[in-house]
Amino acid sequence: MYNNNNQKQLLADGSKRESKAIRSNNLSGSVQLNWTLFDGFKMFATRDKLSQFVLLGELNIKNQLVNSVALVINNYFNIVRQKQLLKAIEEQMSINEDRVTLAQKKISVGLGAKPELLQGMVDLNAQKAARLKQQTVIDQLKEQLNQLMNVEMNTRYEVSDSITFREDIIVGDILAAVETTNPQLLVTKKNIDIGYLTLKERKADRYPVVSFNSAYNYSKTTNQTVINSFTPLFNRNNGFNYGIGITIPILNGFNVKRQIQQAQLDIDWLNISYKNQKSQIDLGITNAFKDYELQKKTLALEEENILLAKENVSIALERLRLGTSTYLELRETQKSLELASDRLIAARHNPKLAETEFLRLKGDLVK
Repeated sequence: MYNNNNQKQLLADGSKRESKAIRSNNLSGSVQLNWTLFDGFKMFATRDKLSQFVLLGELNIKNQLVNSVALVINNYFNIVRQKQLLKAIEEQMSINEDRVTLAQKKISVGLGAKPELLQGMVDLNAQKAARLKQQTVIDQLKEQLNQLMNVEMNTRYEVSDSITFREDIIVGDILAAVETTNPQLLVTKKNIDIGYLTLKERKADRYPVVSFNSAYNYSKTTNQTVINSFTPLFNRNNGFNYGIGITIPILNGFNVKRQIQQAQLDIDWLNISYKNQKSQIDLGITNAFKDYELQKKTLALEEENILLAKENVSIALERLRLGTSTYLELRETQKSLELASDRLIAARHNPKLAETEFLRLKGDLVK
């Protein structure tokens, strides 16, 4: 730092000294070290807390991944389900085409009535409209799946037309392992661990803080001229100093006590939240397993029913060809086949939903 000053001094003996444009420059610098030796082990609690925050972030990412993968799986198999419904509609269309062809042949030989042909054409057109709608639903679900997977829109692909599910799910094993594998529960447990470290930090504020302080200082002053003979033209100071400092908390308006109580209340709330989440997850697993078992039994029945319904339609169509039945009887059997197909497709799809929910709650969708 450079100085240019005007100075005037009045000394004790009555003499006066005065000068203008007294120039000088100063140079100073210092290096300091402050090292906390003891703070009630608060520094160690803070270090552990930061490492726990890293683990908490990883668990939150895994929880989000598990939920995202579950959405992708459910959306994918919903497309498969809609594709099976499309296949069922096309089977109905094939039957209605046979009805129309048969009605036209009967009219051509003078054995049929036009209302039967017209009704067959109406039913066929209805199935064609249903097919167009079903194809649109499938396209919409594919675009939705593209968005979930962050794939470019209008990406084209085909999906399988079959749904498979696991047969080795044991609900007892899932319930036993859920506390160590469910990401949501692990996130809450990690927050409890962080809460205890926060409590440890608050309690450390009751203890004195011992610190080691040191510094190396350097200063240099150069004066071009002086008006006082005792003022040096050149002065330099440099040296090292150190010491121990102790800060003792005596009274701060009971802030530390209040912060300790707040930290303890946070831990108590997290423990209650954990128990509530555990209860809800156990209930979700139990209900999903019951639905899983129900749908497997239902699937066996519906697979038998679809064979019976198809055979019934085949017999009704043959009877109509032979003239021993009416188109009304065939339409009734068609309705039965349509309902049986819907139930069968649902019975194939629902166990997959239950299986995905199992694995989501267990946390096994992402390794």
